[in-house]
Amino acid sequence: MHDRDLRRTAAAKGVISTMNLAQLDELDFASWKNPWAELDDEAPDGDPEDNKVLTLRKLLETVADSGRRVELAIETKHPTRYGGLVERRLVELLADFGWTGEDSPARVMSFSFTALQRVERMAPQIRKVMLVEKAHHWPMLRRAVGREWIIGPGIGELRDHPGPGKHLRPADREIHVWTVNTAADLQICLDLGVTAVISDKPAYMLELLGV
Repeated sequence: MHDRDLRRTAAAKGVISTMNLAQLDELDFASWKNPWAELDDEAPDGDPEDNKVLTLRKLLETVADSGRRVELAIETKHPTRYGGLVERRLVELLADFGWTGEDSPARVMSFSFTALQRVERMAPQIRKVMLVEKAHHWPMLRRAVGREWIIGPGIGELRDHPGPGKHLRPADREIHVWTVNTAADLQICLDLGVTAVISDKPAYMLELLGV
């Protein structure tokens, strides 16, 4: 779940962290994506299960059964009332799939340095992405983050403050940028030698890249 509450994705009241999976399973999380479906006589009947909340385990099972390598960028959200339990449960779940080594298709992202430190202690080989919200945070963070950690700045900061991005590549830092949705922003990333972009429009980004 990305949001704190249910208003945007389930049109319901409630704070997600106070609910259990059984309660969430009673809600519809997907019909808003196709609001005119009931008026389309030719639309195939949907499976109600597809409108339920997608658990992380189900997502990992889908990836494991895909028959090809699919990489996952999993963000742990903070602050949360559950603190370090979030990272511990995540690492335990990845371990169930044998995905805590250096060949894991998953990488763990967070704006919380403390959260990534927890992951480092429990699964030192898994790739970690230190998300950076403000450009001026980087001078402080670079003294603390692991040498192998990936840096994840927002595209707005790279657009408005190109200095940090230009310093990261010569330092052999892998860079994953969020959220890149336009040709102009993608070009900024290409000019900086960015390794990966996170986008709301992946098909469009692939088209621009000629992939």
